[in-house]
Amino acid sequence: MHRHTSDSAGHLAVDSAKGGTGRIFYGWWMVAAAGGMQFVQSALLLQALGAYIAVLREEFGWSKTALSGAAVIMQMENALLGPIQGWIADRFGPRGMILGAIVVFGAGFILLSRVESLAGFYLAFVVLAVGSALSGYFPLTVALVQWFERKRARALATMQLGFAAGGMAVPAVAWSLLTFGWRETAFASGVLIIVVGLPLASMLRGRPEDHGETVDGERASSGPSAKPAAGAVHGTRDYTTKEALRTSAFWFISLGHGFALLTVSAVNVHAITHMKEGLGYSITAAALVIGIMTFSQFCGILLALAIGDRVEKRLLAAACMFLHMAGLLLLTYAVSFVMVVGFAVVHGVAWGLRGPLMGAIRADYFGRSSIGLIMGLSSMLALVGQVSGPMIAGILADASGNYRAGFTVVAVLSGLGSAFFFFARHPHTSR
Repeated sequence: MHRHTSDSAGHLAVDSAKGGTGRIFYGWWMVAAAGGMQFVQSALLLQALGAYIAVLREEFGWSKTALSGAAVIMQMENALLGPIQGWIADRFGPRGMILGAIVVFGAGFILLSRVESLAGFYLAFVVLAVGSALSGYFPLTVALVQWFERKRARALATMQLGFAAGGMAVPAVAWSLLTFGWRETAFASGVLIIVVGLPLASMLRGRPEDHGETVDGERASSGPSAKPAAGAVHGTRDYTTKEALRTSAFWFISLGHGFALLTVSAVNVHAITHMKEGLGYSITAAALVIGIMTFSQFCGILLALAIGDRVEKRLLAAACMFLHMAGLLLLTYAVSFVMVVGFAVVHGVAWGLRGPLMGAIRADYFGRSSIGLIMGLSSMLALVGQVSGPMIAGILADASGNYRAGFTVVAVLSGLGSAFFFFARHPHTSR
């Protein structure tokens, strides 16, 4: 068992990061590793995708709808692989799956660097999607929720600081695309993913009980006096997958998450192209806006870290949906750079605050035993938003010549989706 000790009680971390013996709780080392992996995925692919699409459209002349297919492939594979990877994570733990997926993920970028046709582009993204899905947010979340309960939102928020920090590296990726070329950037990204990702993934572990630890790193005797997380019910039992599926909370959370991803995926795929072609900004300037957005996301995650375990999660998520809507409408109808920056700030804060709550609220409601499969099945419902967002925006942009209609539809749907989170009450309290 790997443990890391501090020189004194306050030398390395605040008390919340320590177990009852004064050691740094190993769960926090897992959080650090997961945050590093999220940084790599975010910087090189998830938030840099828009920059790749803009460059590839300029070189090959492919339509916005055709390029949106890359995002659709990624989101569909994420959703379709969800139940499978959830079952594997519940049964065997996520570590081995993530280690193998890192190699596939890196290979996908190397394959992308050799693309000459739209079919080859899609093939590369199939490989990228498999690798990123099996080593990304979903399995990392499943790994971390096993180690935390009272501090669950804090742990997931800390992990997502890596994702937000990666977004702030998007201007560097855009600079590399323009300076060295997209092929060279993609190849180097693949190598970097394997070299950095494998050591980080090796730090992950299964359940804390299997490694001589307890949830949250607390002494077993402290359990009865511990306060449950906000929105959780003290003593909540673990639900089986069938039991979770029979609750309204499962369906409301899944649909709410899907409507949130409607906006997030549309922005990730099309925002840079909209700023370049619709608003007249350069790719470098557009990438800078994405950097501002992800700095704001970073701030939103810090907010989640501060209040995510103290305020009812479903209400926070519902409020974030309105912020997603307001942000996208600012971008859609921007007539000044101030409005574009307003989009970046509002959308980024909403994304950062809401993101860590998604895995935490499911674990709060349904427990740890079957959380992987429960989250995997939920991801299949969220696929509706993940796929629809980029496609709605892309199809309507090709038809009308701009993104106004598509972005407006996506924004309004995001606002309406707040109702799903509002009514997603805990299964114990909704009976």
